[in-house]
Amino acid sequence: LCLFHPAGSLYQPAIEALESHPEKKFYNVSNLGGAKYDTLPYSIRVLFESSVRNCDGFLVKETDVMNILDWKTKQNCVEVPFCPARVVLQDFTGIPAMVDFAAMREAVRNAGGDPVKVNPACPTDLTVDHSLQIDFSKCAIQNAPNPGGGEQKPLARLSPLKPPLRKPPPCRGQSSCRGSCSAGEGGRSSGAFSAQIENTPILCPFHLQPVPEPEAVLKNQDMEFGRNRERLQFFKWSSKVFENISIIPPETGMAHQVNLEYLSRVVFDVKNFLHPDSVVGTDSHTTMVNGLGILGWGVGGIETEAVMLGMPLTLTLPEVVGCELTGTVSPFATSIDIVLSITKHLRQADVAGKFVEFFGSGVSQLSIADRTTIANMCPEYGAILSFFPVDNVTLKHLKHAGFDKTKLEVTEAYLKAVKLFRNDESSSREPEYSQVVQVNLSSIIPYVSGPKRSQDRVAVNNMKSDFQACLNEKSGVKGFQIAAEKQNDVVPVQYEGSEYKLSHGCVVIAAVISCTNNCNPSVMLAAGLLAKKAVEAGLVVKPYIRTSLSPGSGMVTHYLSSSGVLPYLSKLGFEVVGYGCSTCVGNMAPLPEAIRNAIKQGDIIACGVLSGTKNFEGCLCDCVRANYLASPPLVVAYAIAGTVQIDFDMEPLGTGSNGKSVYLRDIWPTRQELHTVEEECVISSMFKELKEKMEKGNKRWNLLEVPESTLFPWDLKSTYIRCPSFFDKFAKEAVPPQPVENAHVLLFLGDSVTTDHISPAGSIARSSAAAKYLTSKGLTPREFNSYGARRGNDAVMTRGTFANIKLLNKFIGKPAPKTVHFPSGQTLDVFEAAELYQKEGIPVIILAGKKYGLGSSRDWAAKGPFLLGVKAVLAESYEKVHRSQLIGIGIAPLQFRPGENPSTLGLTGREQFSILLPPDLSPRMTLDIKTSTGKVFSVIALFENNMEITLYKNGGSLNFVARRFL
Repeated sequence: LCLFHPAGSLYQPAIEALESHPEKKFYNVSNLGGAKYDTLPYSIRVLFESSVRNCDGFLVKETDVMNILDWKTKQNCVEVPFCPARVVLQDFTGIPAMVDFAAMREAVRNAGGDPVKVNPACPTDLTVDHSLQIDFSKCAIQNAPNPGGGEQKPLARLSPLKPPLRKPPPCRGQSSCRGSCSAGEGGRSSGAFSAQIENTPILCPFHLQPVPEPEAVLKNQDMEFGRNRERLQFFKWSSKVFENISIIPPETGMAHQVNLEYLSRVVFDVKNFLHPDSVVGTDSHTTMVNGLGILGWGVGGIETEAVMLGMPLTLTLPEVVGCELTGTVSPFATSIDIVLSITKHLRQADVAGKFVEFFGSGVSQLSIADRTTIANMCPEYGAILSFFPVDNVTLKHLKHAGFDKTKLEVTEAYLKAVKLFRNDESSSREPEYSQVVQVNLSSIIPYVSGPKRSQDRVAVNNMKSDFQACLNEKSGVKGFQIAAEKQNDVVPVQYEGSEYKLSHGCVVIAAVISCTNNCNPSVMLAAGLLAKKAVEAGLVVKPYIRTSLSPGSGMVTHYLSSSGVLPYLSKLGFEVVGYGCSTCVGNMAPLPEAIRNAIKQGDIIACGVLSGTKNFEGCLCDCVRANYLASPPLVVAYAIAGTVQIDFDMEPLGTGSNGKSVYLRDIWPTRQELHTVEEECVISSMFKELKEKMEKGNKRWNLLEVPESTLFPWDLKSTYIRCPSFFDKFAKEAVPPQPVENAHVLLFLGDSVTTDHISPAGSIARSSAAAKYLTSKGLTPREFNSYGARRGNDAVMTRGTFANIKLLNKFIGKPAPKTVHFPSGQTLDVFEAAELYQKEGIPVIILAGKKYGLGSSRDWAAKGPFLLGVKAVLAESYEKVHRSQLIGIGIAPLQFRPGENPSTLGLTGREQFSILLPPDLSPRMTLDIKTSTGKVFSVIALFENNMEITLYKNGGSLNFVARRFL
């Protein structure tokens, strides 16, 4: 039921009982939509069902329902609301949302309301997965930054094969443990597991009994809980006091992987009422769930917060590109090869900003693991999402994943009743699509992507020649422009008592990361089996290569361990470093100093190889300029080779223990080997046991002490969690928008100002206003952490607004986070100038050019300017999402009329501006602005509908919703 209209949908007569289970009710949108419905793409049918179920005449109108049904003629022409079934957050974006809810409880209490009523209106799951940093790798402490503060004591290097300091009591597990703890194989523990840290045993992920564990995991976990204790305590308090919110604790897995393995319903059953599962999330990998037939995509913090508050998302009714898969997959092609091939086709087809939906005979050949891998990569080719409708393959997977018989029967019957089930054997015609792209799976061969962009695919058999071409090319999207006489340079380097030689193409980072692969056992097991054969052949990885294995969940570690390949991966240096985003987002320790110096001194084009999704130049390390995305077995292969300048067909990986050359074909696992191991190790019990682990949490999380109070007890000394000031002027009744009189221009910006310019997410510069604030609180620079980690502190984030060193303010004339305070004539940090204006009671506005707010959605890119006192932004054009975010926080987005801009109007930005905002504000109304020089010109108020005007008049969505609780 709608939060604001509990009477429910206007289409209640369309509710029917499910024939096979009459106690189950649903909206029969198939009958309601008639022939038009049958031609809709499956993804649009989900939007249609949501609009019917949530149609209340206010947030969702009947015209919205009809517009979706008329998708064929209305696509890309109208905006429609969408009410997703649930929200998924990761901790960086989740903490400001939960802090806002905690602050809203205070505001409602202060206004005489009941704070207990303040809860998310939409089911919300928050996964704490972005706080992990790799401080330890290969059982040795790295020279990593210590953003959490505290003294770091140097630790001696420990042998990864050192036996436990104290033998733990055995885990008396079941057969499914298969040796991953001491219960398996008669109580024998794997030799790959290393020493305990401080005699503290870790628990078997599936039997909760003490087992030996790689010390890198334990150390990284200790560091993670130490530096993030305050945030974790706040999350645990939130999980206890708020309804409709669940917190997945650290070390469980990444948001998108947990979403796939644990949170996905496929069909929601709420008090015997059925509807499709759908989700929006703040992680770009949210799209992964589309491989399960669940409509979902990534959005910004403000959009997810709005959904949590009970309001729909607004999106332009999208075009839907049908991707027809034909042919048969080559036995040597991995899901990564399929992903990269499809990425290329879809990028060439220009699917940016569109839905992609898969159909054709080739779809049924792809497992759910393959589908989710493909769906996960859709941000790389620009699509909003890539949707695989539910079919028999999906149902088979759900059975193995633990769905009981009744649930499976209900799921299948419901989806067939509303025609959301795809059946290859059915004679029904395919839906109509905006365009169709064909991909022949038979033509796919192994590829990698790089060296700087994921769309630049390189056939593995052409890798050596392609890298040589990159050395010759001019600096750009592929080239490095290395002089011909320097292309064969070799730099000797001493490391750990031995001499090595670095040359162009040398591999210095090799990371098996879970982003695209942990849901697909075949590629991870392929890496493990390749490692096993390599070790048995006597091959090794050079010790200076930064190797790591970062699974997305305990399930991955479980099947790698139970299959017997984990010790071999560890032997090659691919030891589990923890569970969470790490290398892919730059959370890794620097390379050894000797290696860094050699690379820089020789101007060597060093390489990173990873099975992730991000490979732009410098994303892993500033001295590693070439980065390649590859399947997990190829990551291991290139690590063994030590270079990307190798022809695997003609050149050996190395010399085996028998003195003979070992080629990649000698150790590459066959599809039959992979199939056998999958059957033995990837079993349905793993999903059940993983869910039990998630629900029980972990020891550190369970021992965290938190208050039981309805209101959060804010710690005034905290530099992580602060009650934000959004509700400082909150009142029961909304105050009508007041005219903006004699406002100064805080910033005069040009075109393409990004959300990163407005609200940077990286490290806090020592000379910044945020640094001065943290220093005043007694913190040292090493304790600053990042803006992303401190999103729960409005004092830090407000000071970080417009703190990007590349911000180009026309008042300053050069890139710098500075502006001019005109009453005094001083050049100050943006925050300091804004603070002076607020003390003087002077409102401020921002002047900007085209595409203001470009880039990824960030909640603080709107919240920050609001807290700086910005009343309006006047720009030539806006990025659509950011425009709506400004309204959602209470800032008026104004636009110059076509053909006009500050230059044509003769504006210098030094004038004062007065803006009349009439009480009868209407969508796209023309307003007059008068300057202190006597100039008068007109602008467009960029409110697209009455709902946006209602939000703005209430001072933004937070205040609007808070008043509904009174």
